[in-house]
Amino acid sequence: MLFKASLLLLATAVDAAPHYIFGNLKGTQDWQVVRMTANHYSNAPVTDVTSEAIRCYQNTPGGGGSTSTYKARAGGTITWTANPNIYHPGALSAYMAKVPAGQTAATFDGAGAVWFKVYQDMPTSSGSQMNWPSQNKATVDFKVPQCLADGDYLFRIEHVALHSAAKENGAQFYISCAQLTVDGGSGAKTPTDLVSFPGAYKPTDPGLMINIYSNGGKAYTPAGPAVFKC
Repeated sequence: MLFKASLLLLATAVDAAPHYIFGNLKGTQDWQVVRMTANHYSNAPVTDVTSEAIRCYQNTPGGGGSTSTYKARAGGTITWTANPNIYHPGALSAYMAKVPAGQTAATFDGAGAVWFKVYQDMPTSSGSQMNWPSQNKATVDFKVPQCLADGDYLFRIEHVALHSAAKENGAQFYISCAQLTVDGGSGAKTPTDLVSFPGAYKPTDPGLMINIYSNGGKAYTPAGPAVFKC
């Protein structure tokens, strides 16, 4: 009984541990070029991969409203800031979506099969446990693919915390979307493997329903498509 009680207390402590947001790109203020998220006060995650919140977790659905657009160079790096640091273990990924003709980064809601993955980190193994490169980071960097066409894009950061993911819907998603105008791109390649949010994930995907503390040494399989490469 004492052992079971200790495990329950540990699980409760982990679930109650600090949550976090991604509110800005380095060199900007919170919510200046990042669409304000619904968790901007609570830091609470998204847990339902079938909800509209899984796209950008916006406080107000639709376009970006008064959010400004960040100028990014193709082939360059953008840096996201976590507040507080990325506390939980789990997978970090990033997606981009090209804004359709006739719209801007400020008006596009990101609906439809328009998202392509541009980054995915992978854990290292220590026995049966997994160690994650993004854990405890205050900032994370992403490269904007050089082969993209110039224009407006949405850039979606996603950290999926997996500390409680041994059960269905236990994965916790920390998400934000920034508005970018990309220039300097070669336009040499068009992204493939486009997905929609919601639609890209199922709650039982092996990268989302997993016991990261005892997985039998199996390799991690990320949710979503392969990373787009130039």
